[in-house]
Amino acid sequence: MRTGLLAILVGIPLAWHLGLTAVAYYDAGRVGLEPPKKWAGITFCLPLLGFFIYLFERSELSYDPESDPYRGHNFNVHPSRADDSPLPTRDDDRRSLTEDDEDGG
Repeated sequence: MRTGLLAILVGIPLAWHLGLTAVAYYDAGRVGLEPPKKWAGITFCLPLLGFFIYLFERSELSYDPESDPYRGHNFNVHPSRADDSPLPTRDDDRRSLTEDDEDGG
């Protein structure tokens, strides 16, 4: 009973781990992430995190800047927030509300 339970508790996660490593190795060679041994090594050494690192890196291959909705820093603002003033940034040379109050205008 204990041997069977131990085999289940160790065997199933180990099979998943080796399976994810094999998928990363096979898929890296197929999509062109070179070298596939590197991605299999990362997936093997960092059990679940390595596979997610591989997936995120793989998703960068299909990035198309022409279809990026945020290209050129464009974004939609909800109509209820349209008249809010933007927060100043470090390199912002616009006058802040406190400077306007000090000048009296």
